[in-house]
Amino acid sequence: MKVFGLTGGIGMGKSAAAKLLAERGVAVIDTDLIARQAVEPGEPALRELAVQFGEEVIGSDGGLIREKLAQIVFADPESRRKLEAILHPRIRSAWLRQLELSRGEGASEAVVVIPLLFETNAAVHFDATVCVACSARTQEERLKIRGWTLEQIEQRRRAQWPTEKKMDAADYVVWTEGGLQVHAAQLRRII
Repeated sequence: MKVFGLTGGIGMGKSAAAKLLAERGVAVIDTDLIARQAVEPGEPALRELAVQFGEEVIGSDGGLIREKLAQIVFADPESRRKLEAILHPRIRSAWLRQLELSRGEGASEAVVVIPLLFETNAAVHFDATVCVACSARTQEERLKIRGWTLEQIEQRRRAQWPTEKKMDAADYVVWTEGGLQVHAAQLRRII
């Protein structure tokens, strides 16, 4: 099985790439989904987050208040490191398990979508890495449509490697300024 790690900044096209690849029959493992599952009510990671960041990050329904946690961790690098120490080992363990399941099911290709692929030293697990990227202006436009403020966008940018650094580190780059057909054609050539 050929295994690809797919990364890129927020709003740069990771989800679109994952959808296009899944439609082609590629096994896709999304670490954002794994991260959300890791903090569902009743999960040990949620309790650890409440202990670390205070009960105010837990809603009356027992679920994580993501916006509140984001305000804390994106305003303070040390808080972000504490969050990552709680979640990243769990996330890595889960996607490695899912890769083995895909391998056991006979998948010929698998893609793991990891926003912090290079930052977490995960590249060693892949046959090749792919960075989806677009201009900063396009990224801002996409995120503003989602309701993000410039401050929120800048906080997320500061929490990750710069796009250019990710592009340099990746084996392949998919430029997502064009439409989905262009995006899909680039992915087909790589995979």
